Amino acid sequence: MSFIAPMPDSTDLSQRLLAQLRFPCGDVPEPGDIKNVAPGIWWLRMPLPFQLNHINLWLVEEKDGWTIVDTGINTEATRELWDKIFAEKLGGKPVTRVIATHLHPDHVGLAGLLCERWDAPLYMTLGEYMSAVAARNDIVENEDVRAAHLARNGVPAEKVPLFHRHKGGYAKGVAPLPPAYRRLIHAHPVPIGGHRWDIIVGRGHAPEHASLWCPELNVLIAGDQVLPKISTNVGVWPNEPLADALTWFLDGFSRFRRLPADALILPSHGFPFIGLHTRLDQLVAHHDARLNDMATAIARRGAEGATGWDMVPVLFPRHLDNNQIVFAFGETLAHLHCLETRARVKRTVVEGVHRFVALVDADSQPPADDSDTDVMDTGPT
Repeated sequence: MSFIAPMPDSTDLSQRLLAQLRFPCGDVPEPGDIKNVAPGIWWLRMPLPFQLNHINLWLVEEKDGWTIVDTGINTEATRELWDKIFAEKLGGKPVTRVIATHLHPDHVGLAGLLCERWDAPLYMTLGEYMSAVAARNDIVENEDVRAAHLARNGVPAEKVPLFHRHKGGYAKGVAPLPPAYRRLIHAHPVPIGGHRWDIIVGRGHAPEHASLWCPELNVLIAGDQVLPKISTNVGVWPNEPLADALTWFLDGFSRFRRLPADALILPSHGFPFIGLHTRLDQLVAHHDARLNDMATAIARRGAEGATGWDMVPVLFPRHLDNNQIVFAFGETLAHLHCLETRARVKRTVVEGVHRFVALVDADSQPPADDSDTDVMDTGPT
């Protein structure tokens, strides 16, 4: 289950952005196969049953075994492909460790089964492990909490059932997690495959997402924090209704800007690429453009302001299916909260509904340097 989906709809813009990056690893490995992309690091791809139809996973070879980084979703197709890889590609060596970058089902869905099969420990950050356990046991939120969150942000009563349809979806894609784990901590190194890997924690997409950086190999296993062609979904959810997720996400880029510009980036979706700093610049420009669009739209509404629901078609001016609307709404709130943090709007509460009013005139808004509104997209869970 993924929280992001393909973009953009504009082929010209997509090609222009991609042309600024380099993709040195060639074609995608075939299903059930693995491909060497750096010393001791192997790329494999698993299918996803969504519009975003794949996830990249990574095997790191150890002297006496293998480390798996991310697992794929818990489906029969994924389990069968893992069986094929275990039988044909590991050279008789066992899996000795499983690392999950974050809690989303396409990343941690098979962690419990793989750890049990190989008697291997699971490594995650505290925030991701505890959030995954809570989500799988359906204790993160309930329908009353969700309905109150939606009503506060202007969602019409007849639309609320669309958001309830996701109840129980997480457990369908995530096998029971191990009852114990080993904690990953930001800036604390972990030895993998005979090299030091530093943990880089990012927030906004997930509570405490772990990327893995190896200075000796000049390789970053980025997870969902930096993707070459799509923008990671960054949303606000009912269990943390005032989260400033987009600010946290963008602030986290400073941790990645310290890495060399020529590092090989291994993302969870799309192709391995070189051009980290360029891609970070693209993403900042994209989000700044969306923030400008939203601030302008709010300013034009005058003293009435706008609710989160009002702003969904501004950020996503196209048809959204019942699944996409859930993530589009969360992403819209993340942008509104970022505008509030930047003092470009203020929040007012009218009869229990949160409205956002512009603090600057519409005519004074800076122009968007990215005019394509489809660069960012959302996807199913």
